Amino acid sequence: MHRGTQRKEEKERIECESSVLLLFMALLLAACTSAPRHEQHFLPVVRSAIPLPPGVLPPPTPPDNPLTAVKAELGRHLFYDRRISWNGTQSCASCHQQRLAFTDGQLRAIGSTGEQHFRNSMTLANVGWRRPLTWANAAMRSLEEQALVPLTRHAPVELGMDGHLDVLLARIRADDRYGPLFAAAFPGDPDPITIINTARAIASFERTLISANSAYDRLVLRGESNAFSESAWRGMRLFFSPRLRCSSCHGGFDFDTPTTGTVFRNTGLYDRPRDLGDANARGTFRVPTLRNVAVTGPYMHDGSAGTLSDVIEDYAAGGRAARLGHHKPAQGVAIRPFAITPDEKHDLLAFLESLTDPTFLSDPRYADPWPPASGASRTSSGDPNPIDRIAMEIER
Repeated sequence: MHRGTQRKEEKERIECESSVLLLFMALLLAACTSAPRHEQHFLPVVRSAIPLPPGVLPPPTPPDNPLTAVKAELGRHLFYDRRISWNGTQSCASCHQQRLAFTDGQLRAIGSTGEQHFRNSMTLANVGWRRPLTWANAAMRSLEEQALVPLTRHAPVELGMDGHLDVLLARIRADDRYGPLFAAAFPGDPDPITIINTARAIASFERTLISANSAYDRLVLRGESNAFSESAWRGMRLFFSPRLRCSSCHGGFDFDTPTTGTVFRNTGLYDRPRDLGDANARGTFRVPTLRNVAVTGPYMHDGSAGTLSDVIEDYAAGGRAARLGHHKPAQGVAIRPFAITPDEKHDLLAFLESLTDPTFLSDPRYADPWPPASGASRTSSGDPNPIDRIAMEIER
């Protein structure tokens, strides 16, 4: 009897331990196959003259143009004011539209006289950190300096103010809204309405155009593991993989910084460069940011790639020139052909779409401040004075 009871107890113990082991293994398997647990990140909030997303430092500013909220608000009004063009048809926002992440959806920009620019409009998202600023000028590193270029360029004409800057100042002085804004933005300046201060204000507004609330940011900065679809997860692994090597050129916070070498690259678009690009290297152009890339097409410096799918096809072939069977131009080692399946391409596109920041595309702080019927000249009766509005926002 005693020996039989021992055998029964031993059998029950083994069965119990087996059940516990099976349960543990089932839980372990579930943990391995489910998404990572959401671990909340506590990011520092940095004190700044402008609102900043958690964990984001303010963009650098030159000593002679410190960033203030009222100066940025003045810049916003100037940015959207059509009177900044000679014929009154265009503003800065004509080529940099908020809903398109401050691009224009054109192959190449169209100036106020209808003349086509020879390059595609670049996004202004996070432009305060971008160095250098443009497709092909390595020396253009100042937003204040760059703001004067579209004003005065005449080959091709953009805003058409070359030789007419005195007219622009007269238009600004004639609007009673601008006087208090310039005085508040440049206190102590006896004559604040100048072309230099106009450029400083526009540059200040551009520094506030911060995009940091995409699904990718929610995942990486705030630890929201449910921010990504399964397809986007797979696409991210492809993007950073040694096979595709996308991140070798599109690295850093804004996906615009190569891991090594210069930010100007020849991506093999043409067998003979139609646009020489950077003067220091034939046919090379600045690596653009990929933030909000799903809404900033068409792509490349000349807008010649209509979709992101087209871009992937070009790069998979080692450049468009190679894909079309042309003689391959000299290029950097970053452009290498790679194999990609249709499913992988779908996943890579899902990851690129995860870089879209919907808040940035609709944030009222970046929107047109002028009433539709004003002609960019008057405040509607219901609008508070912009200086008063800034004060109310700061108090909140």
